[in-house]
Amino acid sequence: MKVLVLGSGAREHALVRSLSADPAVDAVIAAPGNPGIAALALCRDIEGGPTSPKGVVALATELGVDLVVVGPEAPLVAGVTDALVAEGIACFGPTAEAARLEGSKSFAKDVMSAAEVPTGLAHVCSTLAEVEDALDAFGAPHVVKEDGLAAGKGVVVTSERQVALDHAAACLAKPDGRVVIEEFLDGPEVSLFCLCDGTTAVPLVPAQDFKRVGDDDAGPNTGGMGAYSPLPWAPVDLAADVVARVAQPTLDEMRRRGTPFVGVLFVGLALTSRGPRVIEFNARFGDPETQVVLARLETPLAQLLLAAATGRLVDVDPLRWRDNAAVTVVVAAENYPAAPRTGDPIDGLTDEGDTVDAGEGTAYVLHAGTALDDEGVVVSAGGRVLSVVGTGPTLEQARHRAYAAVGRIELAGSHHRTDIARRAIDGEVTVPG
Repeated sequence: MKVLVLGSGAREHALVRSLSADPAVDAVIAAPGNPGIAALALCRDIEGGPTSPKGVVALATELGVDLVVVGPEAPLVAGVTDALVAEGIACFGPTAEAARLEGSKSFAKDVMSAAEVPTGLAHVCSTLAEVEDALDAFGAPHVVKEDGLAAGKGVVVTSERQVALDHAAACLAKPDGRVVIEEFLDGPEVSLFCLCDGTTAVPLVPAQDFKRVGDDDAGPNTGGMGAYSPLPWAPVDLAADVVARVAQPTLDEMRRRGTPFVGVLFVGLALTSRGPRVIEFNARFGDPETQVVLARLETPLAQLLLAAATGRLVDVDPLRWRDNAAVTVVVAAENYPAAPRTGDPIDGLTDEGDTVDAGEGTAYVLHAGTALDDEGVVVSAGGRVLSVVGTGPTLEQARHRAYAAVGRIELAGSHHRTDIARRAIDGEVTVPG
């Protein structure tokens, strides 16, 4: 099997790493990829970039790939899957219409309402006056979400009314700008990926990510600063419950609308005092949760994604998982998430580019915002520069290895959170009720 992966971040590096380990895979190509991915796969550019349906189809045809795996959300919303499927090329990722589950928060709320999926109450607003009324109706803490794609950074949760209004105003100022004002959901958050083939949903293991830039959830939202799995505090039947109450009803509703959903239904949940409630849907693998979930998956990934892309998930054997834990810590560039500094050399990586000495055992590094300078040195090229993954028999051991590896990486001005998975290990995470 020959697989083409679209994207250039740590999520795509994790996907390439797992796909390359599948015995059924002969070759993995990444477009555009990054220096870390290049150690595992051929990296190619796409004419027009990954959001160009024509360019993606041309490259997939030239390479003769058996499967295309779409990493980020933008190519999905741009219709890359539609173009590939029209040419008879299997693609793991939803069509543009189905990807509206992520591309439009208001559309997702409409689907959830029709499918009777448990979620928070919400008002869709297109004027500041409507926003003010909605904020008054729900009270603080205020939850304000940009309706369209925002790379994971379009949500503000604040107790300060003016901050909520300012974020709403910025969103409304964009062309066709709309915002969704929601009730605040109490309880810890969980990310659950469900692989879907339009009819059947197969859950992966839950993970938890850390959105804010600083320890103890201080500072602004980011694309994600770390993640861990498993969740020792979560109900053991959580995945099955979410499939029954959320994923399957959503798949059924999307199919009823004539837009079956194929790919990853990323269910962002709050485990509230009233039970699980959906915060949002995404239509692709999450970053950095993918890094820890795939670190634990033993079932060959490529065969699994091909089964989803071709409507055969019902024939797949139960997934196999390693009896271990995984923690990933994101190393970010100076001044991220505002205007990150780039171009600084990264020291501490091995010649292979993806492993570091973690003292007791090894951890591995997944590249995100990296590039090669004119002399072939790996330098920072984005806000989230690296995801450092540690695994071990326990969450504590995995965390120790991840942070030991982070300590051996040198990047001028970089920063990272020091509390990834700490509260879970200390037994401080509880589900209300």
